[in-house]
Amino acid sequence: MKANSNLERILTSGQFAVTAECGPPKGTLGEVVRRKGESLKFCCDALNVTDNQTAIVRMSSISGCALLKGLGIDPVMQMVVRDRNRIAIQSDILGAVALGIRNMLCLSGDHQKFGNHPSAKGVYDIDSIQLIQIVKRMRDEKKFLNGEDISGEVPLFIGAAANPFADPFEFRVRRLAKKIKAGVDFIQTQAIFDMERFLRWMAMVRDQGLDKKAHILAGIIPIKSVGMARYMAKNVAGITVPKEIVTRMEQAKDAKEEGVKIAIEIIEQIKEIEGVHGVHVMAVAWEDIVPRVVKEAGLMPRPLV
Repeated sequence: MKANSNLERILTSGQFAVTAECGPPKGTLGEVVRRKGESLKFCCDALNVTDNQTAIVRMSSISGCALLKGLGIDPVMQMVVRDRNRIAIQSDILGAVALGIRNMLCLSGDHQKFGNHPSAKGVYDIDSIQLIQIVKRMRDEKKFLNGEDISGEVPLFIGAAANPFADPFEFRVRRLAKKIKAGVDFIQTQAIFDMERFLRWMAMVRDQGLDKKAHILAGIIPIKSVGMARYMAKNVAGITVPKEIVTRMEQAKDAKEEGVKIAIEIIEQIKEIEGVHGVHVMAVAWEDIVPRVVKEAGLMPRPLV
């Protein structure tokens, strides 16, 4: 069953895709999502809505996706297994499809101890790979996990995350292979700053032919300040920020301008890597910089074909 999403159309046509991230508010104001959507709709092919990212309570991803859909944007619903059992997961998938959502990113989720309700009970009824398998079965076989039939189609383009930088390094490609075998159509990676390590990871991905089995979108985080660079380098698990990048931010006359320059340089390098099919821009609390980064990196507007 084809997913019928704009993101799928762009990727399957061989074009270099651009996705971005929309963080929903810690409240009920749909206008926050709409405002971000309006500023990003002409610089990306699809827009992710995070699912209680960093285990902090926010407006639900499914609601944010519905708001973006109303603006004519192709949304990517993120779903973590931290907060739902298999019943709620399958129920939310049905609801998302009924609302016209056609992309889904399957995630484990940040542990609740890092969020604003650290004593919350983690559900983890299934893991992220099992979630991929569930979505694929719902789509391809029209069956729930228990084998019962689903009435209606479940046309979802299935995504997952990959981290090329976590240890043990050799295990990262094996985990990617498991996700692809489970049924993933596209991958969005953790933010890339260590290009040498990403190149090694991509070489292993190509050696196993995984780039031919799923579309890989490389993660980009524009750095907004020196403090952000230092914080990510020291405190964010799974992100490797080389010392030279931190030094560049420290020595820059205008940190924001340097952050934009670094992001564009990384995108320029990524565009030349065989097997990479797009970028996923995660501008943390800085969504309004995305159109500029995308334009100056030569990604949008895309030439007509």
